[in-house]
Amino acid sequence: MAYRRTPAVQARLDAQREAVLQSAVGLLAERGYGGCTMAAVADRAGIATGSLYQHFSGKAELSVQLFRRVVTHEIDAVNAAVARQDTPRRRIAAVVETFAARALRAPRLAYALLVEPADAVVDEERLVFRRAFRDVIATEIAAAVASGELPEQDPVLTAAALVGAVGEALAGPLAAAPGTAVPGTAASGAAATPGAAETGAAETGAAGTGAAEPEQSDKTTVVPALVSFTLRALGGRDDSYA
Repeated sequence: MAYRRTPAVQARLDAQREAVLQSAVGLLAERGYGGCTMAAVADRAGIATGSLYQHFSGKAELSVQLFRRVVTHEIDAVNAAVARQDTPRRRIAAVVETFAARALRAPRLAYALLVEPADAVVDEERLVFRRAFRDVIATEIAAAVASGELPEQDPVLTAAALVGAVGEALAGPLAAAPGTAVPGTAASGAAATPGAAETGAAETGAAGTGAAEPEQSDKTTVVPALVSFTLRALGGRDDSYA
């Protein structure tokens, strides 16, 4: 007869898995993907490395689940910001503003999410994440075009271009933040990795590690400049973020 876990055993394993993911988020914010080895995550979670394999087959699977955990918070934050606005243009601005501000508040974590070299499975997840942000923006562009607030355009194409442009603009400030560069690589080279720097933002609450932040000028000028660029690129007036 096959062994069947009791509810108590399953609850213990679920709690352990949650503790592992929380520990991994902390390590990601401090050390990036390179520092999230199975041994390091197990040590941070206070369990044996062998026990970690009860939950994840290896680092690739752990990295995917970790990525999904963090970016889900980011998507939730963006959706909450969008819901507070009353016009399509303001909702699009809210996506970019929230996305960029959160990234710059936790640059080491954002760097790991956006540009740090990682397993191929993580790059696949980055594509899914980019598309999620693209679709949020495309929905609002379509609404603005339908109402006459914006000129005729392909909402999906415009949204994809915006996500790519904003991510690329953030790559430089994130790579330049102290403690962000991956050992053995040039920060600028990592930031320019094709397809890596086109979406995502940092889970500020998850960071909680005291990691150094970008210069204050980055935080006070980059975000409004990106919002202004976005509104101009859409073809509408930029009345609020000149």
